[in-house]
Amino acid sequence: MNILTRRGFLAAGSAAILGAQMPSLARAQSGSPLALSAATRTLDIDGRAATVFGLAGPSGQGLVLDPGQRFRVDLTNDLDVPTIIHWHGQIPPNAQDGVPDIPLPPLVPGETRSYDFEPRAGTHWMHSHLPIQEIQLLAAPLIVRSPEDLAADRQEVVMFLHDFSFSAPEEVLARITGGSAGGHGDHGALAGGSAAQPMPGMDHGALGHGGMGNMPGMGNMRGMGGMMGMGGMAGMAMDLNDYDWDAYLANDRTLSDPEVVTIERGGRIRLRIINAAAATVFWIDSGRAAARLVAVDGHAVRPLAGSRFGLAMGQRLDLEIDLPAETGTWPILALREGARERTGLILATPGAEVRRLDALAETAAPAFDTDLAQEARLSALVPLQGRPVDRSQMLMLGGSMQPYAWTINGATWGQHQPIAARSGERVVLSFHNMSMMGHPMHLHGHAFQVVAVNGRAVAGALRDTVYVPPMSMVDVALDAGEAARWMLHCHHMPHLATGMMTEFAVSA
Repeated sequence: MNILTRRGFLAAGSAAILGAQMPSLARAQSGSPLALSAATRTLDIDGRAATVFGLAGPSGQGLVLDPGQRFRVDLTNDLDVPTIIHWHGQIPPNAQDGVPDIPLPPLVPGETRSYDFEPRAGTHWMHSHLPIQEIQLLAAPLIVRSPEDLAADRQEVVMFLHDFSFSAPEEVLARITGGSAGGHGDHGALAGGSAAQPMPGMDHGALGHGGMGNMPGMGNMRGMGGMMGMGGMAGMAMDLNDYDWDAYLANDRTLSDPEVVTIERGGRIRLRIINAAAATVFWIDSGRAAARLVAVDGHAVRPLAGSRFGLAMGQRLDLEIDLPAETGTWPILALREGARERTGLILATPGAEVRRLDALAETAAPAFDTDLAQEARLSALVPLQGRPVDRSQMLMLGGSMQPYAWTINGATWGQHQPIAARSGERVVLSFHNMSMMGHPMHLHGHAFQVVAVNGRAVAGALRDTVYVPPMSMVDVALDAGEAARWMLHCHHMPHLATGMMTEFAVSA
């Protein structure tokens, strides 16, 4: 249980996610970079020990930076396998972006690499760019506070979500893909092609990086979803979840032993929620605590009142909650879409009785944003400046469960045609999903604004990861940045592992 002052250390809310009441530990002294280590750790998952990966900073898992503080970090690989970390939501120089061999190779065991750039404020995160390592929880929060965060009279809490399997990640991917999955290999290669035909030149050893051994698994491959009937595809089944994970975690814990965050009666909470799951979309349900959605992917939006908001893999939500001036508990739950499983944490005033919550809800949560209604309601507080569009590009998202293969413009990574742009151009990317699974599409090195959903113009949110439901279209606008190769991929790890990635190639 963490007890914080109302102006307490951000991110607390979790002993695993940074430490409570340590306002100075995460601040680099002048000339002193922060130390960050990729290392193994052990979690208790419903009474069973699990060895996973993690990113340990000065105060626990993750990093918090104060306003004006540079991202000056020395990353050490304390694993016995190569790794590389991507700073999701940040826009570093391309050489520091953290993609295997584009341009720098992964860190070998024992290697330390230095990073130094101006960070962007907001709720962000960091994770391995090797899919099997992200499945092993090699990820952590990356919070950059704004001057307003320091001045505000509110308590800040982070909820970091993940899906978890006791099986080795190689086994998980093999079950999902039918044996077609690879990992980032040499030169960033990914497996592709059909389930039986790996892409030529794929590094077959990449999947073995960071294996947890052959622990027995309880998960099962599963294609589920109802008859959604969208966009003229009535009667076709939407595939919501292609794997049943052994556990769903909030701040490394399940609802059998959730994080209990001590709060003030009548206090205001800033809840920063990060979906770090490999392949699970969640609904965030604040229950009796009325919430306002105030930011997505680290960017402020016009406040949107409600008690249930969804987020796909790679996305973040910031909720503001004003609690009543009474003793009590307020569970904040993350509901797996299309299923009964749930996880979460509990906000509790001192002395309140904390009752145990079942990890299974009475009814299944619905599919997430199939009609893009949530996305269409979001509006950036500081939108992109208006200017003519210099270049438009259509990206067709395709694939199927059988064989398990996922593509961008009909190609997997290694067979792709780069999406070209020139630095400084205003570019519109149109994502058209012709598959029966949703795809959270993440662009490195840029923030973009959602400008149309299903052909209807909107002045939408600024993001770095946008969810494109089956048989749907989302248009985003951006200004092309540094002349470099920037990755553009689906953040569903089995989709990425089977090649659903291309590059946004910016020339000078």
